[in-house]
Amino acid sequence: MAEQRFAFRFDRWYNLLATPLLLGPRRSAMVLRDEHLEVEMGWGFSSTIDRSAITAATTRGGLVGGIGVHGMAGRWLVNGSMQGLVQLTLDPEQRAQVMGVSVRLRQLTVSVVDPEGLVAALGFAPA
Repeated sequence: MAEQRFAFRFDRWYNLLATPLLLGPRRSAMVLRDEHLEVEMGWGFSSTIDRSAITAATTRGGLVGGIGVHGMAGRWLVNGSMQGLVQLTLDPEQRAQVMGVSVRLRQLTVSVVDPEGLVAALGFAPA
């Protein structure tokens, strides 16, 4: 399978803040490869997730706890928008780097330009 790239969704106002901080669209991406999903938002977040560890991928709506890189206890939100959210459930737990610090990753929610496309590419049925 060829790699597939998925762009983070950024609200215009957040993009204006994130870009000077080197967290904007040019430094953020999700790349799906045969064996893993690479997720990066500038220097703030990076992870290489084994595809076999992704046990669920669903689109989700509703309010989330902010915009940027937030989390604790293995649940992380990496987003530039409150729209286009995809929630990944991971088992076994994976690792991520948040501002250079290694953290546990059991659930990851990201904002994506094409949320249904990411869910389908991961082999799950879009909601």
